[in-house]
Order: sequence, then structure tokens, then C-alpha cells
Amino acid sequence: MRLLVQPGEGVLALVKAITGAKRSVEIVIFRFDQREIERALANAVSRGVFVHALIAHTNRAGEENLRKLEMRLLAAGVTVARTADDLVRYHGKLMIIDRRELYLLAFNFTHLDIEHSRSFGVVTRTRAVVREAVKLFEADTKRHPYEPGLGTFVVSPVNARQQLSDLIRTAQKALILYDPRISDPAMIRLLAARSRAGIEVRIIGQLTRRIPGVAVRKLPQMRLHTRTIVCDNRVAFIGSQSLRALELDERREAGIVLRDPKVVSLVVRTFQEDWLAAEPSAEQAAQDAAEPAAKVARKVAKAIAKELPPVAPVLDGAVKKLVGDSAPVELNAEEVEAIVKDAVKAAVAEVVKEVVEEVVEQHGETVQ
Repeated sequence: MRLLVQPGEGVLALVKAITGAKRSVEIVIFRFDQREIERALANAVSRGVFVHALIAHTNRAGEENLRKLEMRLLAAGVTVARTADDLVRYHGKLMIIDRRELYLLAFNFTHLDIEHSRSFGVVTRTRAVVREAVKLFEADTKRHPYEPGLGTFVVSPVNARQQLSDLIRTAQKALILYDPRISDPAMIRLLAARSRAGIEVRIIGQLTRRIPGVAVRKLPQMRLHTRTIVCDNRVAFIGSQSLRALELDERREAGIVLRDPKVVSLVVRTFQEDWLAAEPSAEQAAQDAAEPAAKVARKVAKAIAKELPPVAPVLDGAVKKLVGDSAPVELNAEEVEAIVKDAVKAAVAEVVKEVVEEVVEQHGETVQ
């Protein structure tokens, strides 16, 4: 098993795989503009290799290009099938060589994804995995239901939600994630639960709802396209599905859970390098800026509340003036003091926090 890291690997590994095919090339395409790969597919046909392309029924703003690609491949002798339209999208990307080697990719066959985006691809000859990929390819080509037979082969909308949830739950120390947009409520709750359990959670990408203790950064130097999860630096998921309801439940996506030490180590090393080069997201920056102010505010509010004189006697007298001395008035002094102090602390903390943030902001503008 090996890992393709983009940008860096380029199209060479894919072209070499097609060029080396002896019997068959089966390829699933969502987006495509790589003419080197197209030429390699045509050349494979001319050598007598059976080339079968499964092309997405549609993609956003690119359907015309898909139909043109179909025509070019058909003219070159490639057998072409089109996905069904029963799902929102068929977004998986994979290539199978001679039914012996699988290229399961998080990136499309495009210049943007390969040359200008952080993404990964997994190359494996593990028989069970290759066999499962063939089964998925045949099911989608023939428009038959796909029945999962391997837990580590992650397919939306069939088993992805369960498999990825289970992976996240197994974390004991750390979770790192690449994800352009995490928005699924159940997955966000699960990440929050892991964080509360003391698991370090770091995300490069976007998280639509802030989770206390979870650090989020964005890549400034390149586009992010991979979807990747690493649990405790020992188990990794690489695939095409973000932790979004649409990609988990309504689209065809494909990924793999793996434990290969070299592959996992390279993913982790790449993440660490990207993390150091990354910038806190807007949400994270706002959170980081707010935390010191909030800490100061709580400290001041606590000090003020501690010095408050007893208020129960004053309140008791005020109530009696309103209802008359003859009316029975019973106040729980401890409860009154607690309620008043909590209210004062909350009000003071909010005012102090606003003042601190304003001063910090003005100081920053002066420095700039």
C-alpha cells in the first residue's frame, strides 16, 4: 500500500498505471480535464486492453464537458457507461488496474485538484479491498444496488455514516481531520463528545459550528480537497466524503479505512506541516480573541460579587413596604444572595468583556 500526495505526485503515477495495464482499466470519473490520462486510456485500448469508464451523470456546471468526454472516449474505443441519477451525485473517484490494483482517490482527474490542491490517493493490491472496489464498480455500472461486504471500504450512502462514526469513537488520544466543510449535526456532536472526553481534536478546513477545545485552521497556500481522518496516529480514513449530511446520506462517495504504518505516518507528517503553515479560521480566530477577554471578565465579576454587602435584609424591607408589615413575607436569605450574585456576575462579566475587547482592538489598530 502506498500514498499519493497532491500536489507533488502529479499525474505520473496514474499514467504509469494505465500504461502498465495488461488486461483492463476500470475508471470512475466525476471531473476530468487531464489530457495525459485521456491519451493513456486511448493508447491502452490500442494495445488491446479493455478500458471501461463510468462517468458521472452530472456535476455542478460541468455536464457539457462530461458529455464531450464521453464522445471522445467512445471514439477512442473506450467502453463508456453513465451513472444513474437516483442519487444527488456520484462523486467517487477510483481506478482499477487488471482487477489487481486499486487507486482510490480523494482528488478528481483535473489540473486544479492534482496541481493546486491538498489531496491524497491510496494505492493498494489488498485482494479483499480490490474485490470490493470491483463490486462497487459493477453495481454502479449496471445500476444495481451495492451491498457492502468489507467494513474498511467506506461507501456513501450505504455504510459511511456508521463506519466513520465508529472510527471517531475509537480515538483515545488524538483526532486530526482534513475536511473542507464539517456540518453534519450528529458528527459535530460526536467530535464535541470526543473533545469533552479529553481527546485532542484538530481540523484543517471548516467547521460550521464552534466546538470548545477543538482547534480549526485553514490552508492559506493551496486549496483543500481531501477528506481525511486520522485516529491516534495509527488508523486513517481517506476518501471523497466530507462529514456533511449530503455526502454521507445522499451521494455516492468512496473511501477506505487503513492501518498501514507508512501511509498513516505520511498523512500525519503532511498534516503537521500543513498545520504549522495554516492560519486559524475566522471562527477560531474569533474564539481565540474572545477567550482572554472572557477570562478577565469572569475574574473581575467574581471579585465584585464577593464584595457585595448582604442584600436579603434590604430586599425583605422593600417587599414589606410594598405589601405591608402585616403580610407574611418569608425570604430564603441564602437563595436570594446566590441569585443576586449570579445576576451581578453575569452583568459585570458582559460589560467587562466588551470593554476589554474594545481596548484590545484599539491597541491593535494603534500598533498597525
